[in-house]
Amino acid sequence: MGFETEVAKAGLEIKAIKLSPDNPFTWASGFRMPIYNDNRMFLWYPQHRQLVVNGFVDQIYHEILNSGNSYDFIAGTSTAGIPWAILLANFLGRPMVYVRDKPKDHGLKNQIEGIDAESDLQGKAGILIEDLISTGGSSVSAVQALRDANAICDNCFSIFNYGFENPIKMFSGEIPYEKQGKKLSTPCSQKSILTYDPFLQVAVETKYINEEQFAMLREWRTDPFGWGEKHGFPKVEKK
Repeated sequence: MGFETEVAKAGLEIKAIKLSPDNPFTWASGFRMPIYNDNRMFLWYPQHRQLVVNGFVDQIYHEILNSGNSYDFIAGTSTAGIPWAILLANFLGRPMVYVRDKPKDHGLKNQIEGIDAESDLQGKAGILIEDLISTGGSSVSAVQALRDANAICDNCFSIFNYGFENPIKMFSGEIPYEKQGKKLSTPCSQKSILTYDPFLQVAVETKYINEEQFAMLREWRTDPFGWGEKHGFPKVEKK
């Protein structure tokens, strides 16, 4: 049993990843979605916490070291990627920084925390750690922030990935990652310990969901932002 299956089972067991196609969750965007992810819950359980760290290490060895490449530091996204970046950096004995979603509006106005504001990352190679890849924009923006700080950042790893099409295109540099039209000039590889389709397979095999719910959840992946309206769960408009 690989890390993907183990993390899927752990996520369902501790309710870090919830499925509810019959009564969907309301995401921050207002869209009704049949899945909700809170990977912070893995932090509470030492055995699951270590499982996630081991999953990241496995990804790093397969995707970077086995290819003959190397890395100098670990970066975490603010805030959900920070604890995983710390745990991973400690395990691997590497320096660690974290990336704010935007520079501070006071003091030294840092966006990269962990280095002197008057310095940069000096051409070192870093790995970005994210907990979840959803719509993708904030993760790709963090990659660019590291590059702007004179780092090489060509690899982003996450715990879970919904597998939406737009984030794939953002990481490849095909489409903008923000409204101003900014794109990555060179692609960044993105890999996840657990992805949506294998997660669903574990959910149905463990009888967390039935076959009818399984079909509804597979359908969601083909049109996530139209799925709720189609099934009688219209978008909740913000007041």
